[in-house]
Amino acid sequence: MVLDIVRLLELTSWRAFDVADTGRVLAGSDESGSIQLVELADGDRTPLTALPGAVSGRYLPGEPAVIVQHDTDGDERSQLSLLRLDEPRTGPAQLRDLVPLVRDREHVHRLLDVLPGRIVYATNRRNDIDFDVVIRSVITGEEQVVYDRGGMVLSVAASPDSQYVALTIPAARSMSDQLILVNTMPMTEADHVLVLTDRDEPARHTNIGWLPDGSGLIVTSDLGRDHTGIARIDPRTRTRRWLVTSDEHDLTGWLAPDGSTLLVQANEDGASRLTLHDAATGAVRRVVRLPADGWCAYPLPAPVWSPDSRFAALSFSAPTIPGDALLVDASTGDCRALTDSAAQLDGQHPVEPSTHRVPTRDDERVPCFVYRPGEPDPQLAGSAVLLVHGGPESQSIRSFNPIVQALVTQGHTVLVPNVRGSTGYGKRWYSADDGRNRLAAVADLGDLHDWLPTIGLDPERAALWGGSYGGYMVLAGLAFQPRRWAAGVDIVGISSLVTFLENTAAYRRAHREREYGSLAADTAFLREASPLTRVAAIAAPLFVLHGANDPRVPLSEAEQIAAAVRANGLECELLVYDDEGHGLAKRVNRLDAYPRALAFLARHLAKRP
Repeated sequence: MVLDIVRLLELTSWRAFDVADTGRVLAGSDESGSIQLVELADGDRTPLTALPGAVSGRYLPGEPAVIVQHDTDGDERSQLSLLRLDEPRTGPAQLRDLVPLVRDREHVHRLLDVLPGRIVYATNRRNDIDFDVVIRSVITGEEQVVYDRGGMVLSVAASPDSQYVALTIPAARSMSDQLILVNTMPMTEADHVLVLTDRDEPARHTNIGWLPDGSGLIVTSDLGRDHTGIARIDPRTRTRRWLVTSDEHDLTGWLAPDGSTLLVQANEDGASRLTLHDAATGAVRRVVRLPADGWCAYPLPAPVWSPDSRFAALSFSAPTIPGDALLVDASTGDCRALTDSAAQLDGQHPVEPSTHRVPTRDDERVPCFVYRPGEPDPQLAGSAVLLVHGGPESQSIRSFNPIVQALVTQGHTVLVPNVRGSTGYGKRWYSADDGRNRLAAVADLGDLHDWLPTIGLDPERAALWGGSYGGYMVLAGLAFQPRRWAAGVDIVGISSLVTFLENTAAYRRAHREREYGSLAADTAFLREASPLTRVAAIAAPLFVLHGANDPRVPLSEAEQIAAAVRANGLECELLVYDDEGHGLAKRVNRLDAYPRALAFLARHLAKRP
């Protein structure tokens, strides 16, 4: 059996969204072609939804019900509905079977937290830009706006008595969050919002958890540190005490609802290492053994605890495992797979990467995974494809990627780097491309190209592949390093930082200006760093994919670069999918697009006669 692109794209993967006290897991499965909700319990699988697009969800505590978050054709204007699990149904629920909770397709409504009988969500319906935080009764529909002071709300956690809501909003600097406390029952206006961290502090504050008595918050932070650790913050005094830290790896923590246990992930070069800790002292209790060297956090759904703190449900993927739902017993540390996605491979083994540090022109080292074909096609032997992640505040991790495996099966060697600006390697590295350092990350691509001969690859037959910000990197590589690259595949990428910021969804503009620079102050540099500005230098053929409903990177970014490349007499294929947004979420579209993209690369990277 050959792991060709069609077979790889047809593999079903699983993820875990929530877990009940009984160990029943609310999971997501893409068996139907898009992610739908499925309940896993005692070896049984019960499909819950059959909606047109991808969905996610959470159990409503104490009720046989699920809060369903869904959008339309990838437009990211998420809506919230209720699915009763105790009502008779002949099959998975369709949209007409759901009880509307928050429905207004002109705006975004993002589920943040679930409480007994209530949900906490963020919405931009007030002015299309700022996100307000709202607590809504599922029973009466009564709503309380608890925060409406502007900006994009990132993380939210309600205190056990619901009097306080801790939340993070973007701080002044890129990749920095400000932690604030909202009193839902203030005596005076001065009591309404308490600031726990300064706006100008260059630090992340994520994964907020309340201790059961409300005396403290547990957060993941890198305040005063290069790597993230887990700290306890006293909301009355603003003092913090570090519980678990590392000088080598970024750590992320998830607090159990009863406040007794911390599930901690160490990020070791894109692989998860899990441990259970005493939440009071930070001491290690148990090591959680995962099925392989893989990953179980963002961009997968985050680990989630059962209300009684007995179980933690994980989403897990590895280079040889498409995606499974795992269940951890906190009392023993035992980790059990509830699904077996690798069984679909029928004994075939996808390629696992080797790990490297690639030297740069300024004595840095770029982390990079290298996937090599076993028996490459003689015509493609020695060719290289660099696959660049999006973000830029993201990381290439040790997870299953059907595109990587298909490229390797085809005969290419695939390099998956974490260029500067990537997360997972500390604050210094993720800050190294901010603002006017943007092109330093692009220069990393050139250093990776110069490294190819040292591992036996042909620098004349190297291509770039990337999505979103990775798409920008593809276009920038072709425009700023035209002699290095033989072809490029751009998926929902930015072609002009200026027009991107002008045309992206209003609620995203201010958020993204912190990373790229502002239209008001940095237009000249943004134009200078835009591939469209240097499109005349592009000398390689280009393949472009985009969704018509993309609210992040508008379709116009793809249309304008394709028109400009074609005007220069170069080959440029543009595929637009009317029912997609920021990327291809539907299998039917991936099955159409990706084989064509792979054929494009095979044609341009084959050895010349």
